[in-house]
Amino acid sequence: MKHFTLILIAMLTTISAFAQQKIDADFTQTKLMKISGKTTNKTGHILFDGNDQLSMNYTQPEGDYFIVNGMMVKMNMDGKKAELDAEKVKLVKLQRSTLLNCLAGNWEQAATDNNAELEVTESKGLKTVAITAKGKVPKGGYRSVVLTYRISDGAMVKMVLEEAIGIVNTYEIIK
Repeated sequence: MKHFTLILIAMLTTISAFAQQKIDADFTQTKLMKISGKTTNKTGHILFDGNDQLSMNYTQPEGDYFIVNGMMVKMNMDGKKAELDAEKVKLVKLQRSTLLNCLAGNWEQAATDNNAELEVTESKGLKTVAITAKGKVPKGGYRSVVLTYRISDGAMVKMVLEEAIGIVNTYEIIK
């Protein structure tokens, strides 16, 4: 009975580690424009509180940022600034909720919002969560999202977001 209890505790600890991600780490971002084949690389620091507070402050290029504060989304990307209320801008609402749900481990909701299927696999110490559109991607949605976690501690190590318009952003979390 004691052995069973230890296994159950270990399983619950692993599940909870994946269910509520909090992130405070450096990251790299590679953006691929499929049509042109052009790639850009960026670096920065990400802070995520596990709910609806996210900040990505870029160190390269310095001054770029992407911030979610509740329903407000603020960004300065490549010199283009915007401040948007996700309640009022449907496209931003979907992107915001997908990103936050993926980071928080709410994969089922992210799949539902993007009219997508969800598949979870484990191999070589990693858990991979793939969210793939079933058909037409909702405007502002993602064709696919692939999340990779270390099983040992539940930490996210990689997130790949493929937009319907052919832009692929790959984020690697450096801890």
